Amino acid sequence: MVSKVHGHFSIWSGTLKFDSENPTSGEVDIKIDASSIDTRDPQRDAHLTSADFLGVKEHPHITFTSKSAKKKSGNEFSVTGELTIAGVAKPVTLDVEYSGRAKDPWGGERIGFSAKTSISRKDFGLEWNQALETGGFLVGDKIDIQIELEAVKAHP
Repeated sequence: MVSKVHGHFSIWSGTLKFDSENPTSGEVDIKIDASSIDTRDPQRDAHLTSADFLGVKEHPHITFTSKSAKKKSGNEFSVTGELTIAGVAKPVTLDVEYSGRAKDPWGGERIGFSAKTSISRKDFGLEWNQALETGGFLVGDKIDIQIELEAVKAHP
């Protein structure tokens, strides 16, 4: 319509392999519980998890698996991988910024990343929409994805 709806997924897991000496050799594999979407409107969230959109009964997870990474400049990279939404897999490139590495107060090692991209929901088969009597449609096509990640180094 006339404004953006913001939301997030509250349940997810993943693995990250990162070598600050060779950052383009990194790997990421993320699995998101699609039913954990939260747009702060339970009725809208229920519709988003229905067969009209994410179809969580048939496709309970959204996944991203990296395939390659390229350095752009400084701490900025592009990471290309396969994003799967509602059973449809497509290549996607994320613009990634490496924020750095630090020791936490408990002796753990943490690294941080910010990433963003935009996708067309229709590319993933998410076609549902509703025409408005004033013209236009209820749901836009473009989805902006923003990720803020702080990862803790696993100890073997």
